[in-house]
Amino acid sequence: MKKIINLLILSIFIISVFSCDNQDQEQLIITASGAGEITSPETGTVYVLNPLENQTNTIFTLTWSDANFDVPTEINYSVEFAVTGTNFETPLVAGETTNTFLTWNIGEFNSIVSGAGLPPFAEGSLDVRVVATVGSVSSTPQISQPITILVTPFTTELPKIAVPGNHQGWDPPTAPILASSAFGETDYVGYVWLDGEYKFIAPNTILEFEWGNIDWGDDDTFTGTLLETDEVNCNASTAGYYLLNVDTDALTYSAQLTNWGLIGSATPDNWSSDQDMTYDAGTATWTITLDLSAEEIKFRANDDWTLNLGDNDADLSLEQDGANISVPSAGNYTVVLDLSTPREYTYSLTLN
Repeated sequence: MKKIINLLILSIFIISVFSCDNQDQEQLIITASGAGEITSPETGTVYVLNPLENQTNTIFTLTWSDANFDVPTEINYSVEFAVTGTNFETPLVAGETTNTFLTWNIGEFNSIVSGAGLPPFAEGSLDVRVVATVGSVSSTPQISQPITILVTPFTTELPKIAVPGNHQGWDPPTAPILASSAFGETDYVGYVWLDGEYKFIAPNTILEFEWGNIDWGDDDTFTGTLLETDEVNCNASTAGYYLLNVDTDALTYSAQLTNWGLIGSATPDNWSSDQDMTYDAGTATWTITLDLSAEEIKFRANDDWTLNLGDNDADLSLEQDGANISVPSAGNYTVVLDLSTPREYTYSLTLN
């Protein structure tokens, strides 16, 4: 009799456990009953992002109403951006929250819209939506109706133009580039190996260099004046490494042939004469291997001090008229001068 009672109690316990499990499972059934809707901003709102403004200033706040899953549970929201017309095929997730709003400052918002695919300094159209989910597996997502905003982002990179020509097969996408000094400036500069005719070409709205973009050539006097229309190709009659200065607003340019050398108290001839360096077309650098003492050096062009480069901060970065460079110890060195990145000139000293 005792065994029968024990079996009866065990059976009741098992039935109770399964009954509780079934109830819990029923409680976990969630129904997607209503997507949240974006309440601010309105479709068509325009944002022009200013690189000169304090980047921590708030620029964009998105708000929306709660989604409905028919049960009192915490809802996870993610905000997605996509270029208008792409139907969110590859959306950029800009943020996640359990609140019904998200806020970004200028710097953050500029990174978001640029990452979503808008080119800098041109107005572009973005779709924005909110995706609501619950649970660790993000089940039963609910998606709001998107809004469309118009944004003009910026880039922190210096504006650039390219130099296609005979020296590289007249191919704009692979042409060497010149860089201006700052946003909004048109004073482009850089070092380029030239061999014959060449032109200058601006990027398009997505910063690509291709024929059909604005381009400039000589006014056919070869006195340093540029034209955008009715121009002829500029011409480097002597093949070599040139310092190019171009102003696309003033429509002027200059091309100075340069040959670089090493000079200083660490070199065999002290400060009296240069040690000529050799240009390596494969690496677009100037190199020399020689014995140096534990003294000082600088780089200069054309055996003259008009163009000379030193290192003000001992950080392997070069500046015009910069400080003398200290050689750490006496020995045989390979010295490399790299002028291939406009306005970011570097060097290296390698003890052999």
